[in-house]
Amino acid sequence: MSPAGQLVVVGCGIQLGRHISSRALSEIQRADQVFILADDFAQAWLKALRPDLISLSSLYARDRDRRETYSDMESALLTAVRSCRRVCAVFYGHPGVFAQVPHAAIRQARAEGFAARMEPGISTEACLYADLGIDPADAGVQSCETTRFLISDWPPNPAALLILWQVALAGKLDCIGFDPEPERLRVLVDKLRRWYPADCPVILYEAAQLPIERFRAERLTLSDLPEARYKEYTTLVIPAVESLAADDKVLARLRKIRSRAQNPV
Repeated sequence: MSPAGQLVVVGCGIQLGRHISSRALSEIQRADQVFILADDFAQAWLKALRPDLISLSSLYARDRDRRETYSDMESALLTAVRSCRRVCAVFYGHPGVFAQVPHAAIRQARAEGFAARMEPGISTEACLYADLGIDPADAGVQSCETTRFLISDWPPNPAALLILWQVALAGKLDCIGFDPEPERLRVLVDKLRRWYPADCPVILYEAAQLPIERFRAERLTLSDLPEARYKEYTTLVIPAVESLAADDKVLARLRKIRSRAQNPV
């Protein structure tokens, strides 16, 4: 038999009042203990529903390695689960999109025999496609955390959409602080110049958190990035600058298949 404790991770979406699902609200109401990592508005809104809400944001510190913070968040969730409690953890947006703690906590809970699952939420990426009028199916999409892109030998395809997350934190190898630095952003530009021209049009995107706000979609060039304005959650979007090349060998095979279907022996 599985231990009595269990973990359910839910997303509150980007605009809480509009985006949170009925399933997520039900899990929040039914839980013995609720943790949250979201913006101040979401926390205040859910505090009215669950006055005993525990915020994980207090574990952050500007001079602290974020990996230590994430470890403490995971520990807080699992400690509650091990106490045979039904735990609901609420995360901003989609809890499984660019969020390390939910995945790590679920893996560990399952490894220890506890029931653990995730409920989806509306992510920044979902808002991005809607706000910018982009269909990722048109030419494909490449998506990566900016520092991981910088330090990895991962060549992007200029014929597909490229999305780089947390661009303000580009190159922060110590994972401390949230402020952008032009010098590190110039390193990002220099790497991207291997595949994109300096005057390549790019977009700095930020989803609207409140219904009265408008999303940010600042259009500039690649070379402008070091001096641009950033928040810790600003996303860099680089549309395709080339056309997808046809795979003539595959096309020839598919045409033969079609021809045989149309002209059976």
